[in-house]
Amino acid sequence: MPKTKFQEIIFTILMVFVMVYMMICYNIALNIGGMNNSVFLSALHEFVIMAPVAFVLDFFFVGHIAKKTAFCIVNPKRENPFHLVLAISAVSVAWMCPLMSLAATILFKDAGSQFIAVWLQTVALNFPMAFFWQILYAGPFVRFLFRQIFRFSSHRCTESAFTPHSRT
Repeated sequence: MPKTKFQEIIFTILMVFVMVYMMICYNIALNIGGMNNSVFLSALHEFVIMAPVAFVLDFFFVGHIAKKTAFCIVNPKRENPFHLVLAISAVSVAWMCPLMSLAATILFKDAGSQFIAVWLQTVALNFPMAFFWQILYAGPFVRFLFRQIFRFSSHRCTESAFTPHSRT
């Protein structure tokens, strides 16, 4: 997991890319009545708008709330640390899904006087997919990718700390 602000930024960018892109694909597929290859290209048009929104929400607000709430739910000293990861993921989805659905409703849906109903329907359709995508696919994939990216840099820092002493 991220240990520095820079690592937190990279982790958030990776998570935003995976979660937002796939949720946009899912929503486009719902809107057109099924999945086809054109969905992946169409999603890129919305992605350039929704990704910065998701980054700001997650990095500055939801990420902090999710961690604080997860530590109230799970005590990592007494429980499996994996439970903390699951709690952070679940709380993140519980906040991000309604907020991102609100942004999508404002930006991409012509809701008019039915705004509340359209937003609630969007949340109801997105939440199960976002939850399972986060817990089963995106979360594990992003954590794996993050460990691969920062494994070399942390290994190099450890080696350089011991190198001068081993040469004496």
